[in-house]
Amino acid sequence: MPRFSVIVPAYQVQAYLHACLESVLSQSYPDLELIAVDDCSPDACGAVIDEFAARDPRVRAVHLPENAGLGPARNAGMERATGDYLVFLDGDDTLTPDALLALADRLKETGEPDVLVYDYARTYWSGEAVRNRVAAELAEDGPAPFRLEDRPGLLRLLMVAWNKAYRREFVERAGFTFPPGYYEDTPWTYPVLMTAESIATLDRVCVHYRQRRAGGILRTTSDRHFEIFDQYDRVFAFLDERPELRRWRPVLFRRMVDHLVTVYARRDRLPRGSRAAFLRRARAHYRRHRTPGASVPARARIHHTLVRFGLHRTYQALRLAAALRRGTARLAGRLLRALRHGALRVHYRLQRLLPLRTDRAVFTAHAGHGHGGDPGALESAMRDLAPHVRTAWVARPEHHHTVPPGTRPLVPGTAAHWSALARCAYLVTDSDVDPGLVKRKGQVLVQTGRGTPLAHTGLDLLERPAAARDTDFARLLRGVDQWDYVVSANRHSTLTWERVYPGRYTTLEYGRPCTDRFHTATDADVAGLRRSLGIPEGSVAILYAPVPRDYRRTQRRLLDLERVVRRLGPRFVVLARAHHPRGGPLEAASDRVVDVTGHPDVTSLCLASDALVTDYSSLMFDYAVLDRPIVLHADDWEAYEAARGLYFDPRTSPPGAVAGGEDELIDIFATGHWCGARSTRLRAEFRDRFCPYDDGRAAERVVRRVVLGETVPPPVVVPPAERRPVPSAAAGLAASPLATVPAQQPAGLLTATDRG
Repeated sequence: MPRFSVIVPAYQVQAYLHACLESVLSQSYPDLELIAVDDCSPDACGAVIDEFAARDPRVRAVHLPENAGLGPARNAGMERATGDYLVFLDGDDTLTPDALLALADRLKETGEPDVLVYDYARTYWSGEAVRNRVAAELAEDGPAPFRLEDRPGLLRLLMVAWNKAYRREFVERAGFTFPPGYYEDTPWTYPVLMTAESIATLDRVCVHYRQRRAGGILRTTSDRHFEIFDQYDRVFAFLDERPELRRWRPVLFRRMVDHLVTVYARRDRLPRGSRAAFLRRARAHYRRHRTPGASVPARARIHHTLVRFGLHRTYQALRLAAALRRGTARLAGRLLRALRHGALRVHYRLQRLLPLRTDRAVFTAHAGHGHGGDPGALESAMRDLAPHVRTAWVARPEHHHTVPPGTRPLVPGTAAHWSALARCAYLVTDSDVDPGLVKRKGQVLVQTGRGTPLAHTGLDLLERPAAARDTDFARLLRGVDQWDYVVSANRHSTLTWERVYPGRYTTLEYGRPCTDRFHTATDADVAGLRRSLGIPEGSVAILYAPVPRDYRRTQRRLLDLERVVRRLGPRFVVLARAHHPRGGPLEAASDRVVDVTGHPDVTSLCLASDALVTDYSSLMFDYAVLDRPIVLHADDWEAYEAARGLYFDPRTSPPGAVAGGEDELIDIFATGHWCGARSTRLRAEFRDRFCPYDDGRAAERVVRRVVLGETVPPPVVVPPAERRPVPSAAAGLAASPLATVPAQQPAGLLTATDRG
């Protein structure tokens, strides 16, 4: 008897059915049967199902003699199901990787509940995936399993069958079946949730709900949308037969009215001449099922009033008025933005007529993010070494809390910002120069870049269209022409930058200023950072920082982080940071996977962690300064190199252990190789090559040269072997039991979810 019976009805989804069935059969949890029901589809769905059944014995093909609809097709699948739990999946949707493994784990944790509710994400033709907006209702905090009265907020979720797993014995004992017609999920889902003795939740996206541009039922204009009334009649008939459930009538009445309003208001559902008739039917249903005590939120009262009295013409008039109001507001907004833009340009030109302020400097990092990076280190050094220079930091308002006292925060695009650009003597940035900037005589622009380049950048992207995207290379070079100084971390960076960003600037090969903090931070600083991130004391914190893939339309997760921490055990925590701005967030359901994508300062994350796992990120060069373990993980070297291009293959001279896959990565940490002698030796060689000047005084050298005008040779650099960066919180792991954990079982064996 399999653990799961996955039931997939198929009707005119031939373009998507292959991906749907493949997403089930490729699950890492193989204990399943796949019941694919061909609902007498006129296209090739039946042939696709037979093809899968011929190649995999877990597939059971069912061919209905005539088209019966989604509900009866699911019933046909249930009649043949033998699994412990029923899982429904529409033929144009897909299961996410490892979804069934996560379901099996959660079912075991919560004592085999009648129903397990999990999350989904809407996926669009563009590749965008948007998670369910009320995912907070699926929080796993608190006791589980529970009954619906303990978590009534579950009724706010989309009332569909495919976001839940159902214990088959519970379904058969209660006699639940799907009715025919549109909206067949409604009289199934409400009764199931109301009668279930035990319910649990899984806060994880397990289904990708495809939003088809055309062809889906909810995007089909038809009179069959009137069948929603019959479905709600079935729901309330179910309640009438069970007086013990009458407390749910007010809630279901309000949900019914909201649902009817949604169908009525959508332009792509009801035929043009049937809206008035639909609203009359809705009014009749309102009166038939109206229940005292059904409180209505203030924002929904107008809709309930329209349904209650059947005010079709009033609704149309209100919709027209709202459209006119929105159009007027958009027009007024565009006009105001144009006027504001013109006023700011005039303001900027007037400010450029005023004398430069030689005692002022303005800084920005990551195009308006918080205080940090190389500009942040230079700003701090300037306040210490040149206190006569007043500094300002350009950041969006939500990042102003990161700006240190004594530094003036500026909002991008404001008059104060343009005044600073016009009159400050020193401009420091790691981003592209603002296209409206006209650098004045006497102004000094310092470009810090964003670390040692590994992937191709600058003019090298001319031959990499996937990575270049819509880069305006002429504009890029106009910005380069305004640079006076470029801060370089090493000889490799110098040679690369001067070739791919050709200009008349002076290169300051002094090291990366942001790494100075690795030498000045204390053990107390590290402990405070770990507490702020919620890292348990005694844990090993792994910072996971992948880069986006230019050759992919969507940025899927490269690692199953929940599986990694589950295999490594409770002493490991992962700090997951996606690359800004196209890579994240890296959300995960485990409380030992912390999404730090939005954290304003990656330097703090480095200090708080004990090891780095990355692929092609330049962060590896900075992390080597910390002298903490680094593990490279990537299984797509050839594809990434072909799309983006690499200046060298880090596998030939890595900063530590190299993993070619997820299981190999787990093994590296499980066996202690991540902090072994070989990894230490590789890291030392890597540090000698790429971190020759990162001794804690890089920012000082830049400020003395640029601001104080010191032309004497820079101070003697401390040799790498003599540097003492702040140790990690788990620095003693090499000699402790924490260095190793039980090695993983073979990939084909079940671990946490084995069925003993």
